[in-house]
Amino acid sequence: MVDPLESVEEAVESAGERRRYVLEDTGFDEVPPKYRRFYRKWRGVGDALAPNEVICPVCKVVIRSTRELRPGDRVYCMPCMSRLVVVRSEEGTLEARVSY
Repeated sequence: MVDPLESVEEAVESAGERRRYVLEDTGFDEVPPKYRRFYRKWRGVGDALAPNEVICPVCKVVIRSTRELRPGDRVYCMPCMSRLVVVRSEEGTLEARVSY
């Protein structure tokens, strides 16, 4: 049986259009106020990532984007100054890896 959500995601990816998100200031105080809406702290076991979020593998901060993230996207973690690339994990979720 075909999962209807997978076909919708494939259609959206093939169309090239990404969903947009409005980011609110999360009070993340480790970066200048101008950039605080792009980061938040990981809240632990009950926390879930949105399609526009990945966790920095270096400092465990959640990096947020105004657009949906896809494999191959590059993100920057200002708190630890790491340059990261978004990849799809074996479980099918998005994660960030250090870019060389």
